[in-house]
Amino acid sequence: MISIITPFFQSEKYIEASINSVLKQSFDDWELLLINDGSYDQTKDIALSFKDPRIRYFEQNNKGVSTARNLGLSKMKGQFFCFLDSDDMLTPNSLKSRLDIFNNNPNIHFVDGKVIKMNESLNTINQEWSPNFNGNPISDLVSLSGNSFLGLTWMVKRITGKNYQFETQLTHSEDLYFYLQLAREGGEYSYTEDSVLYYRDTPNSAMSKLKGLENGYRFIEKKIKNWDEIDNELINTYQYRYKRAMFLAYLRDLQPINAIKSIF
Repeated sequence: MISIITPFFQSEKYIEASINSVLKQSFDDWELLLINDGSYDQTKDIALSFKDPRIRYFEQNNKGVSTARNLGLSKMKGQFFCFLDSDDMLTPNSLKSRLDIFNNNPNIHFVDGKVIKMNESLNTINQEWSPNFNGNPISDLVSLSGNSFLGLTWMVKRITGKNYQFETQLTHSEDLYFYLQLAREGGEYSYTEDSVLYYRDTPNSAMSKLKGLENGYRFIEKKIKNWDEIDNELINTYQYRYKRAMFLAYLRDLQPINAIKSIF
């Protein structure tokens, strides 16, 4: 029923807990696709130590997380799919609570849920994020409101024959662009009130690499300017919000020159 795609690279510290969070799901009709993106630590051995037939293992040379996710997307068999980063964990009812929303409304294509952001040891809650949007999410995504997007937390109803792919040239914001492309093709977004993910805030979090994040925002800006679904006012909102976010992020990181450059 549900395909869960987990790419990993050098994740020996966290991968066992991540896989166990899938095994502990209250809904059990799932497959977990583990995609090894060229790890050379013990992550592969840990991944292969799980003998559950619902767990499928693939590997590639180190090509980046988007290419790894694309491999998982090409191999998935589920009617629905979602993603789980190798350092995060699903809550016990993560799959069931999102699937229930689909079952109650056949017009829904994307289902989200509450995310609990925790410290690296998962013993302190740093922040909780709750979605707050219903309908086609393309305008909400472009506006960077934070009402329908935190990261790869959606469960997606799979369209038979569709080729799902991430933009591999992006190192950051590839998740936002992936969702924008899905939303552009139509479909309604909704959410469960339940928590669906424990997000582990690690020192090496991708969001900490600011230049890559800025490049991702600028790539998306160039793409959506040509979309008929996006008007100039919404483009202006997107530009203002991402430039403001980058300006403040650079300042916090003591990069004043990059902060100034980011607003032009």
